[in-house]
Amino acid sequence: MVDTASIASPIVSGSSPVTSTNTSANATLADNFQTFLTLLTTQLQNQNPLDPLDTNQFTQQLVQFAQVEQQLKSNDQLSTLVSLQQTAQSTQALNFVGATAVVDGSTTAMKNSSASWTINAPKPATATVLVKNSAGQTAFSGTYTVNAGNQTFQWDGKGLDGTQWPDGNYTVSVNAVDASGQPVAISTQISGIVDSADLSKTPPTLSIGGNPYAISQVKQVVRAGFQAPATSQ
Repeated sequence: MVDTASIASPIVSGSSPVTSTNTSANATLADNFQTFLTLLTTQLQNQNPLDPLDTNQFTQQLVQFAQVEQQLKSNDQLSTLVSLQQTAQSTQALNFVGATAVVDGSTTAMKNSSASWTINAPKPATATVLVKNSAGQTAFSGTYTVNAGNQTFQWDGKGLDGTQWPDGNYTVSVNAVDASGQPVAISTQISGIVDSADLSKTPPTLSIGGNPYAISQVKQVVRAGFQAPATSQ
């Protein structure tokens, strides 16, 4: 079993600074708009009565200024929504810390003589599970009856001869057939405790067994399922 006391504290780096582009744009627009109104008032006060200025052009310019101002306000609101979404993602990432999460994959790290994978079968089948170490050596194999859906395969690190294999990265492969002997496609996912969350990334990443994963890669949070039986010498 994994020692929960060894779980690292989550990384709580601050979020990226918010740029002041929209604020500067608003300030510039306000200055230009005020200057435009001053020029407009001055021209209207000093126009030639025999050749008056075209007020339609001024009206169009006023409308254009108003449209740009509304667009900048919309940009400000969108920036606020993005900031709120980033905050929600950070909160969600922190909620995963300490939980057992599942992501797509077949290689996981065995710690404290314990490794687990989630196996997904589309229908009941007989599955042969093969576990290999990082050097490609077969560490364990066994045949099990699996049900349709997700189930957790947990390995205690012992080989077929009872030898205890060292902690490290191990890869699982599953070959299965149904009751009629037809092959069944089995997908595998790694299952591990989320030991930290890096909030400095956008979106935040989760660390499982020392490997980073995006929140979108998390498929589910699982509980213990079937376990490989201890082997005897």
